Amino acid sequence: MSQDNTIDYFLKACWQNLANKYNQIAAQDGFTQAAGYILINIHRDGTPVSHIANSTGVKTTSLSRVLNNLENLGFIYREASTTDKRSVKVYLTELGIEKRNIAKHVVRDFNNFLDEELTAKERTQLIKTLLKINELVSKYDPKRENSTVKL
Repeated sequence: MSQDNTIDYFLKACWQNLANKYNQIAAQDGFTQAAGYILINIHRDGTPVSHIANSTGVKTTSLSRVLNNLENLGFIYREASTTDKRSVKVYLTELGIEKRNIAKHVVRDFNNFLDEELTAKERTQLIKTLLKINELVSKYDPKRENSTVKL
C-alpha cells in the first residue's frame, strides 16, 4: 500500500489544507487558526483553562503558549479563583470578543460554503464516516509483537 493511498493520508492532507486556509484568513486579522478556535471556546463568564484544553483537544504545553500569545495581544486575561488558586479562568477582553466574532464568522461562512457545495447525502455520509473513523481510532490497539513492521 502506498502512502498516498491510505485513509490517514487523505485525512491529514485534507485537515492540513483546511488549517492552512483558516490560517491564511486568520492572519489577515492578526491571529491564527488555533487562536481563533480557542477564542471561540471562551465564554462570556470566563472559561477554566482545563475546560479549554478538553474542548479544543490542545495539549497543555501548546495551550499555555497560545494563551500567553493571546494575552500578549490583548485578546484575553486570566484570573485565579479566589477559593482555589490552582483554578484559573480565562476571559475575553473587548478586543478578544471582536476577534472571536471574526473567527465565528469565518467558520460559519466556510461551513455555509461547504453546505452549498456538498449534497445533503454527501454531507451526511461524510459526517457518518468521520464519526466511524473517530470511533475506530479509539478502539485501535496495535500489538507491537504481532505487527509486520518492527519499530
